[in-house]
Amino acid sequence: MQLVVARVGRAHGIKGEVTVEVRTDEPELRLGPGAVLLTDPASAGPLTIETGRVHSGRLLLRFAGVRDRNAAEALRNTLLIAEVDPDQQPEDPDEYYDHQLMDLDVVTKDGTEVGRITEISHLPSQDLFVVERPDGTEVLIPFVEEIVTEIDLEEQRAVIDPPPGLIDDQAEIVSSRDTENASAKDDEDSSGADA
Repeated sequence: MQLVVARVGRAHGIKGEVTVEVRTDEPELRLGPGAVLLTDPASAGPLTIETGRVHSGRLLLRFAGVRDRNAAEALRNTLLIAEVDPDQQPEDPDEYYDHQLMDLDVVTKDGTEVGRITEISHLPSQDLFVVERPDGTEVLIPFVEEIVTEIDLEEQRAVIDPPPGLIDDQAEIVSSRDTENASAKDDEDSSGADA
């Protein structure tokens, strides 16, 4: 199984280092020296990591054969892809690989359907589930223990206990905007009819 583990950012310095946007919970395993990664576009790789270090909170990597700023800049926006055994599990039983969470059904504790996980967004502060609702809209669910109370891989579902407004307010905001727009249009139509 192939997983996107990072995206190459800007070149750093003049010796071929690049910043990377990490998209894995295990960067030390997936992005360590010696790791060989496939790429998207495929023409950029495969790439072998020579060195890695953290600088000002950002991970910097240098790849074999990439020796100057121009070569590093040519890799910008390239996705780095690791081959992962689909049966492999994270060491911590409370951690999950992205591929395990994708397409899980999301339901509330009382069984109400929320939608389906279509993406996991890894932010510096926390991870987010991007959940597609049955009506095609999306809602963002923070992947924190207080909200995501259970991940059941056997049943292919994530159970959530959302705080008030996390899900409903997003729909109400859209609904109230539509109502306001319709009301404003009615006012315009009626004022036009008087003239």
